[in-house]
Amino acid sequence: MRIMRMLVMFDLPTGNKSERRSYADFRKFLIKDGYHMEQFSVYSRVLLSRDSADAHLKRLEANLPLAGAVTVLTLTEKQYEGREVLVDNRPRMEHIADPGPQLTLSF
Repeated sequence: MRIMRMLVMFDLPTGNKSERRSYADFRKFLIKDGYHMEQFSVYSRVLLSRDSADAHLKRLEANLPLAGAVTVLTLTEKQYEGREVLVDNRPRMEHIADPGPQLTLSF
């Protein structure tokens, strides 16, 4: 089993009421589907396998907004851990460091 991380980055229009609703609906979908916010418009989710990544990609495709750009990047957990925050001097938020309940394994 190879633990992975899926990053979803999006740039959605918010010029009118229906676009703002579409933006909000997409964010709500991400949160309900287990993603957490890394930055504004950047969300990530822990995955336990490539099959899980494929299933989540299909769910994302089924919930895409009509306009805008959504980019998905799937990384191994080791690649994700190698990221560096270069500018942020604020204390790290706990939910960013927390890998989530999906990594809790009991034997």
